[in-house]
Amino acid sequence: MIEALKSDEIVEKLGGRFKLTALIQRRLGEIIQGARPLVEREGRSDLEVVIEEILQDKITVDWEASGLPEPTKAKGR
Repeated sequence: MIEALKSDEIVEKLGGRFKLTALIQRRLGEIIQGARPLVEREGRSDLEVVIEEILQDKITVDWEASGLPEPTKAKGR
């Protein structure tokens, strides 16, 4: 699961490593505070759960509320 962080796919999905890191940090904090995971835990760590939530599009950046520009898809994808 952590291998997914080595892929550019997850980075491009959110528009950069900084945005990915910020989303992971925020969601990880929510789970640590007691929020219910949006995917089955299946013995995974909190970090692995957050990454799976991102990969399954269960969580993402609220581009409108954040004021950040939404990333554009690379050509051919």
